[in-house]
Amino acid sequence: MSDILNFIKKQEDKGIVGLNSQNKLIIFGSIISSLLIVATAWFVINNTQKTILESYRNFGTMLAKTFAVETAELIKNSDDKTTLLKLEKHAENVVSSSEDISSIVYVDSTGKVLYTNNFTGLSDSGDYKREIRVSHPLTVGSGLKKEVIGSVHIGLTGHTMEIVGKATRNLMIVVFTIAWVLSIAAVFINTMLITRQIKLLSEGVMRISSGEFGYKIKSRDLWGDIKRLFESFNNMSTKLRQYEEKNIDQLTYERNKLEAVLMSIANGVIVCDRADRIILVNNSALGMLKTKAKEIISSKITDFYDQNGEICFAAKVKQFKDTPYEGNEAQNLDCQIRVDKRIFKTIISPLFSLNNEYLGYVIVLHDITKEAEIDRMKNSFISNVSHELRTPVTVIRSYIDTLYNYEEEFDEKTRREFISVIDQESARLNKMVNDILDFSRLEAPNITLEKSLKDIRPVLESAVESIKIIAEEKNITFSIITEPDLPQVMINSESIERALNNLISNSIKFSYENGRVKIRAEIDRTGDYLQVTVEDSGVGIPGEHLDKIFDRFYRVENKVHSVKGTGLGLHLVKITIEKHHNGEVFVESKPGEGSTFGFKLPLKQEDVDSVENHEISEESIN
Repeated sequence: MSDILNFIKKQEDKGIVGLNSQNKLIIFGSIISSLLIVATAWFVINNTQKTILESYRNFGTMLAKTFAVETAELIKNSDDKTTLLKLEKHAENVVSSSEDISSIVYVDSTGKVLYTNNFTGLSDSGDYKREIRVSHPLTVGSGLKKEVIGSVHIGLTGHTMEIVGKATRNLMIVVFTIAWVLSIAAVFINTMLITRQIKLLSEGVMRISSGEFGYKIKSRDLWGDIKRLFESFNNMSTKLRQYEEKNIDQLTYERNKLEAVLMSIANGVIVCDRADRIILVNNSALGMLKTKAKEIISSKITDFYDQNGEICFAAKVKQFKDTPYEGNEAQNLDCQIRVDKRIFKTIISPLFSLNNEYLGYVIVLHDITKEAEIDRMKNSFISNVSHELRTPVTVIRSYIDTLYNYEEEFDEKTRREFISVIDQESARLNKMVNDILDFSRLEAPNITLEKSLKDIRPVLESAVESIKIIAEEKNITFSIITEPDLPQVMINSESIERALNNLISNSIKFSYENGRVKIRAEIDRTGDYLQVTVEDSGVGIPGEHLDKIFDRFYRVENKVHSVKGTGLGLHLVKITIEKHHNGEVFVESKPGEGSTFGFKLPLKQEDVDSVENHEISEESIN
């Protein structure tokens, strides 16, 4: 093997054979495997031949023993010619019938040869190269009487041994040849696999060197160090990709931070370029405008219209652009924009680059619909209260002035009528002032009412009695219906009576002449509440107003509902029942069929520790 390697080395030095390290490794592995297989084959074949020879000798020994047993009696009577003839014939038959027996020699105990065929063990063609001789004593008798009368000597040609040996040798050669071929094939296949994997790795390195960071080599069907090598390569590629992305992230960090801030702002933010195209809009603005990002991005803000088909931003954007500016000192435009039924406080601000280049503008939207509605209701409330207060004060002053200056000219009946009017207007003025005071007090967060167990019927009767004078003007009658044996409830009777006064007075205001108002008290269907309702047969309330009828300052303004008021009465009922009595209010109404206002009071007061010793936590309202 060293000679082969030296020869290859010399050929490489001469430039005749160009071998790389991989080819050297293949040749070296093939030579080593070949030598190991040849040595193993020689060792196995040699041992097999020895085993066959030993087996053949044992066969000859067994054959000699057989002949000795068969011919012992004939040798014992060797003096008889007839016996010798039988012995000779038997030997000739054996020799002629077997190619493995070359000669048979019978010798008596004195060493005299009784029979021999004088066969040399070689055929004419020289097939049998050697003769194997075996012998066995001839004995007669048994046990202690056993007597050796001679011996038999057999010469074996080795014919069968040669056949078996050749067959075994040829089989071994075939087997080891196949093993050699397979080992060489395994070396080449393994080398090819390694070569393929090296090519994959080389291709990956080339892609990485060309800037394709993040490229990964598929490591399927790999194992051992190669698999770890590929995994290390993939990790390296991933880290290079991360390093590249880190540089990109540094460039986009400020933009992403700005977008994240804009998206998290509760106010709506819309960013437009110089051509009025929308380039960025946050989620709050999308919700306010009731649209989607894909529908509004890249469109012009001046072309945006609401669900009613009204252009919303065009006029304000034009006003903003018409505002003169110098550099980046332009003033923001503060305005209000209406979209559908919502009102937005809007600030339009210009955008400038670091070089003072005008880039576009930002629109910030703040929903002030509720604030605007509250302002409107407050203004309406102030107007209504001013009007309502002016009317009774004017009436009172007029009647008092008339009585003061012309009292002697009036008879007793007229004077009483004047005093009655003054009393009614004073009561009306007192009620309005009380409503305003009650509103401010009951809305306070830390106010509690002193409550005790009371029957509800006396409260109903007291409320009706106190308001009968107003009902008589329209000839309205009352009926109070209560279930028998109603349980007592934990209430502040004065606040409940005031709430009832508001409900009953509303029923009187919106009832027709000669109408009827029903006040009913009963246990509701659940059995957990005492329900009180005030039912009239008046003008009724349109359905779109029912959800807001208990809101503060809210009034139904139309041709039918022309009665003035502060808009606080029903809201005070709601505060009294829900906030201070843990109950609930409700209304049912149809235009032209009348209205039913009511409230429910819980029969079980979980927040009361003791009925008999109930105390006010902070302040009591009477």
